[in-house]
Amino acid sequence: MKHIFIINPTAGKSDSRQRIYDMAETLRVQHDLDVQCILTKRQGHATELARKLCQTGEDLRFYACGGDGTVNEVANGIIGFDNAAMTVIPIGTGNDFLKNFGSDIDKFKDAENLWNGPQFPMDAIQVNDRIALTIACSGIDARVANDVHKFSDSPILDGKSSYIVSLAVNFLFKGIGSHWTVTLDGVAVKKDYSLVAVCNGRYYGGGFMPVAEARMDDGVLNTLVVDKVSRSTFLKFVGPYSKGDYHLFPHLAHCSTAKDIVIDSEKKDIVTCLDGECITSNHVHIRMADKKLNFFGPDGCDCNATARDIAPADAEM
Repeated sequence: MKHIFIINPTAGKSDSRQRIYDMAETLRVQHDLDVQCILTKRQGHATELARKLCQTGEDLRFYACGGDGTVNEVANGIIGFDNAAMTVIPIGTGNDFLKNFGSDIDKFKDAENLWNGPQFPMDAIQVNDRIALTIACSGIDARVANDVHKFSDSPILDGKSSYIVSLAVNFLFKGIGSHWTVTLDGVAVKKDYSLVAVCNGRYYGGGFMPVAEARMDDGVLNTLVVDKVSRSTFLKFVGPYSKGDYHLFPHLAHCSTAKDIVIDSEKKDIVTCLDGECITSNHVHIRMADKKLNFFGPDGCDCNATARDIAPADAEM
């Protein structure tokens, strides 16, 4: 088996390359492993690298060394290949994907905890010809995510702070609603929406958690549709929404387990954010990719460690 470290050299606020090289060398020397380190050179490069290596048919374990964008790219490269599995060494700013593992997140920082860890299948979200592991969102939250990079280079802002600043800019100057046709399992409704968040996992935007009961291996997508709201209502909504308490606004936010989701726009392009990576289209088709991704992690880790057991009953706010 070959162990491939795919490293994003621009991830995070400091250069982590030497630390990753040292980890890989330790695995080679102490455990006699076949190890290779590869630096990405551009957006999308991690997907190209991983897919090309998977096509050799060798048994491979990939280590996505970067932030959520790098995780997403490696996942897009290995999805559907039975000979490949992936894990994550977090060196980005947000690292929302690993928040799903709760207190085990620190164990992912050392490859010694990972190289012989158990492998298990995870669900993914199929979005047009791409996949997301955690959340695919369209609407104001996707536009916010698309603009986060403008603020993330600031030395005084962390991942969630950058997200909040971007949210404020979009809220004040770009409006909230979009006129779409949203089709859930064949039932279409055309009107103005604030956002549609399709959740396999629970975190995005530096720690926002729209659907706390979403689980990453249950074959279910939790789809949260939020109607267009006024700015004053949005200010009341965003705090509870970020904690998974959408149920406090049953007249605005509606969660379902639709298996087939389509978003269409007649006039404006739809920005859809996939684990922090944004795409633009007038037509977004979302489906479940059930148990299509092989993942490995520290012994005893659980991708549903922070999941709420069940959705709470709706309550008026």
